[in-house]
Order: sequence, then structure tokens, then C-alpha cells
Amino acid sequence: MQVRRATPGDVNRVLSLASDLATSFDVEAGAFRASYQQVLTDDHGLLLVVEDNKEVVGYCLGFDHVTFFANGRVAWVEEMMVSSSHRRKGAGRLLMAAFERWSADRGAKLVALATRRAAGFYRAVGYEESATYFRKML
Repeated sequence: MQVRRATPGDVNRVLSLASDLATSFDVEAGAFRASYQQVLTDDHGLLLVVEDNKEVVGYCLGFDHVTFFANGRVAWVEEMMVSSSHRRKGAGRLLMAAFERWSADRGAKLVALATRRAAGFYRAVGYEESATYFRKML
């Protein structure tokens, strides 16, 4: 398996994976495609894919930004999804390691994320529970 930056040609496979990930919203293809193009050119964003035999089997979408509390940059994993056929085979670990390298290279002091279903995975790759997640639908 190998991790690389996503390209425009990965859009359909990432759309399929994102649709499997979504629980709060239905992924709308038109909105997804518009967002996908923005993410590919966002200076503070990173969309990674992991391939197995040239098939995209997972993705990680994250961003970095400046904060006061950490005295500089932090990074946030917005979404991560690995196809069910490739879970527990190292794909998620590869994605997170690549995102962490990108974050560290940009000077981020930490990587954070919110999860409902994958706490065990994130603990296994070295993350610790830190805060409660709140949201408000607009």
C-alpha cells in the first residue's frame, strides 16, 4: 500500500468512500465535487489517498491553522475513511503517519480530530482523549 496526495482523477472513488463515512449528512455529488476541487488547491488543506494495487482504498482530509493556545500551528483531521475490506491492514496507519509528517513539516504542535466510531484505532496510533466535541447545525 502507498499513500499519495489526491488528484482530480480520484474524485469518484473518494466520493464513494465519503458517502460510506457520512452519518450526519447525505453526501451530495454536486457539492462534493465543488468542495473536492477547492480542497485540492487549499494551501492549508491536505487530501491524501491510500492505494492498494492502484485502487484507492482510503482517504484522509485535514487542515492546519494558527492558534493562540498552542503558540502556533495545529492540524485537524476532518475526515478519514478506509474501505471495510482494508481495515486492520495498515491503511489507516499509513494515512495518519503521512498526515502527521505533513503537519510537523508545517510546524504544527499537535494533530487533533473528533470521532464517534474509531476511538480504538486512534488510541492504537498514539492519540489520547482530550476534549468533548460540541456542534450546532446551521
